[in-house]
Amino acid sequence: MGERKPYRTDLTDAEWTVIEPLIAAWKAQHPSVSGHQGRYELREILNALRYQNRTGCQWELLPHDLPPTGAVRYYFDVWKRDGLDRRINDVLRMMVRERAGRSADPSLVVLDSQSVRAAAGVPRSTTGLDAAKKTPGRRRGVAVDVIGLIIAVVVVAASVHDNAIGTALLNKVAAMGAVSKALVDQGFKTSVVEHGAKLGIDVEIVERNPANTGFVPQPIRWRVEQTNGLNMLERRLARDYEHVQSSAESRIHWASAGRILRRLGGAPTAWREA
Repeated sequence: MGERKPYRTDLTDAEWTVIEPLIAAWKAQHPSVSGHQGRYELREILNALRYQNRTGCQWELLPHDLPPTGAVRYYFDVWKRDGLDRRINDVLRMMVRERAGRSADPSLVVLDSQSVRAAAGVPRSTTGLDAAKKTPGRRRGVAVDVIGLIIAVVVVAASVHDNAIGTALLNKVAAMGAVSKALVDQGFKTSVVEHGAKLGIDVEIVERNPANTGFVPQPIRWRVEQTNGLNMLERRLARDYEHVQSSAESRIHWASAGRILRRLGGAPTAWREA
C-alpha cells in the first residue's frame, strides 16, 4: 500500500512496537493454507479499526486510503471470535500494572453498568428498555481495577437487571484466580453478594451518603465511572451500533487497548490532550 497522509488515530511507531509482537504471534498461529501472507498490512487494519472507533463512521464510509471494508471487517470478526481483542487488552493492562509496581492481575475490582441507546438497525431481539433511566437499547457491564483498566466486559439488553450483569462479570473475573474483592453500587443487590461468596469474592455494596446531593465521586468506585466516560469519547461507543453483542464487547476491548497503548507509547492518555 502506498504512502498516505496519517490520521490522528493511526498507531505511532512506539505503539506499534508494543502491539506488533501480539499481532505477529496471532499471525504465526493462523498461517494461510496457501501460504499467502495477506494483501494488507495488519498495522493498517488496526489503524482502520481505531479510525472507526474514534469517528463512529459506518463500515462503508471508511476512508479509501485505508484497507477496504471487506478486509477490515474480516479481521474484526476473526479477531473477535479468536478472542485476540480481549487478550491484547489483557496483556497491555498487565504491562501497565507491572510498570506501576503492581501485580499483573488485580485483587480488587470495581463493577458497574451503563445504559446506552441502540442505533437504528440494531435487532430489537438484542435490546430492551432500562426502565429506571428510560433508555432503550443495551447495557454495558464492566469490571475495572483501581487504575481504571478494564478487566471484563459484558453487553446485554438494557432491560437486564444489574444482578445478572454483576453475576456475569463476577464469573469472568473469578476465572483470573486473583480477584478477592469487588466493589459495586446500590444498583446491585444481595444476590450478587451471595454469588460472589460462592466464587470466593467478597462483594461490598458501596452505599451513597444520603446527605450528599448531586454527583459525588465515591472513593475507588469513581474509577469505573471515569472508564465509562472515556468509552463515550469513542463515537462508535456513544451509541450501540453493533448488530450482535459480541461485537459491542469487542469495540470496548479495542477502545481500552487503544488508551493503554497511548500510555505505553508515551502519548497523552486523554483524547482531549491529543
